[in-house]
Amino acid sequence: MSPISSHRRNLAAGAIAVTAALVAATFQTATASAAPTDHATAIAQARANVTHNAGVFGFGDGQDLQVKDVIIDADGTQHVRFDRTFQGLPVVGGDLVVHQDARGRLKDSSRAAAHEAAVASIVPKVPAQTSASRALQSAPSIGSATSSPELVVWAADGTPRLAWKTTVAGVGDHGQPAGKVVVTDASTGEQIESYDSEHQASGTGHSEYTGDITIDTTAQSGGFALIDPVRKHTTRDAHNVSAGSLKASSGTLFTDTDNTWGDGKKFSTDRATAAVDAHANTAWTYDYYKNTFGRSGIKNDGKGATVFVHVGTDWDNAQWSDSCFCMMTGDGDGSKDPEQVDLDTMGHEMTHGVTSATANLRYSGESGGLNESTSDIFGTMVEWYANSKVDTPDYLFSDQSTPPWLRRMDKPSLDGGSADCWTSKVGQLDVHNSSGVGNHFFYLASEGSGSKTINGFTYNSPTCNQSTVTGIGNQKVAKIWYRALTVYMTSTTNYKAARTATLSAAKDLYGATSTEYKAVAAAWSAVSVS
Repeated sequence: MSPISSHRRNLAAGAIAVTAALVAATFQTATASAAPTDHATAIAQARANVTHNAGVFGFGDGQDLQVKDVIIDADGTQHVRFDRTFQGLPVVGGDLVVHQDARGRLKDSSRAAAHEAAVASIVPKVPAQTSASRALQSAPSIGSATSSPELVVWAADGTPRLAWKTTVAGVGDHGQPAGKVVVTDASTGEQIESYDSEHQASGTGHSEYTGDITIDTTAQSGGFALIDPVRKHTTRDAHNVSAGSLKASSGTLFTDTDNTWGDGKKFSTDRATAAVDAHANTAWTYDYYKNTFGRSGIKNDGKGATVFVHVGTDWDNAQWSDSCFCMMTGDGDGSKDPEQVDLDTMGHEMTHGVTSATANLRYSGESGGLNESTSDIFGTMVEWYANSKVDTPDYLFSDQSTPPWLRRMDKPSLDGGSADCWTSKVGQLDVHNSSGVGNHFFYLASEGSGSKTINGFTYNSPTCNQSTVTGIGNQKVAKIWYRALTVYMTSTTNYKAARTATLSAAKDLYGATSTEYKAVAAAWSAVSVS
């Protein structure tokens, strides 16, 4: 199943309302020669057929044909596609296809909206400079922009008129190629239409962790790029530069000619393989926050991040950078741990950005543990949201990229350093270990205490006060935690304050006497937070 929603747009230049007008008429056929054996012969015959049937094609004085494509079927049937010009100007919406048999005899035709292509004059009343300036003004979000006007016969709506087709080209918010085409009437200056020149496409990715998947890419000149036009993130190769020296414009954007990416292998020599997982899992994370909480992107401003793969040398880590607004992933340790681009790891790191944009939990002491726990919780929830058959949802963090797992929620202390229960010394631990208290709370509130098997994996979660806790499901607990994070927590929230914050959130969402409120209280008490 693809993590990518399909919102295809047909934005090719001049492709508005292009209709296949199959003309039913009596054709005059040029003298047929022997069956053509090459494209050149088919093209010559097609040109002759257009000339001999000028009324059918709307082909007249001042026009010329430019070959765009030739297809010859197995039975010899030929399909020759032409663009048209009028007095040397491209006719947008004037393209046509000549269909002819194996001997070059005209069988049928297809054409775009325009029949006629002639205009009274090819001298514009509006200067090129005016068109260029207005086009730049209409594309303020494109950085380092240049504006290139081209005089055309615009006939995409079926009525030929002289127009300026101006292309604004530059870079987007994160250094990705960005462009816009603005079409204006060359006589009046009236804008006819505008559209993005960078187009969305659906690519095929052979991923490391979730099999073959569909990813949103952007069509551009010469192929495709890992730019998600829906969620606005871009995926780049850091070329093993260290994380500390990266900025959003570093590295190179991943591009490809056929929109098929990666080879699906761990420790792959194909650098695009890690990029497939990173690109797709960033989309899953965006979609989780958007569809669950209505949050549009990390900062809730609709802007996408820059995602880097191949950061550092044998860097067995991943991290989020607020200053760069970047997600950075390493290649693993080169032997046991592969690339750090699995689903819960990506969700974890991007959640650091969400935390920074909301409560901004200080990355030290108990608030630091809560910061890490927040990322573990929502990284886990992104995995449950994706519900991949290959990467089965669980309560094991980074089990794919750091096997068998880096941390687990049912009994955090099994990693040898994390805390199951709160004590006055928890704040002295490394934040990745003090996060155990919050993770344990989340598991207990979601699934309850004791032994149970979930999605084929057996957990056995104890309580610190020997109580029995009944869970309410992770979706409800995540909803409560998100409201606490975004409404009640502050930069210095500790575990006791987190209990208060989540109880306030549970009260807001479900009521003070609700099962959910009581479950949150019981789970905190079960990890010794009161």
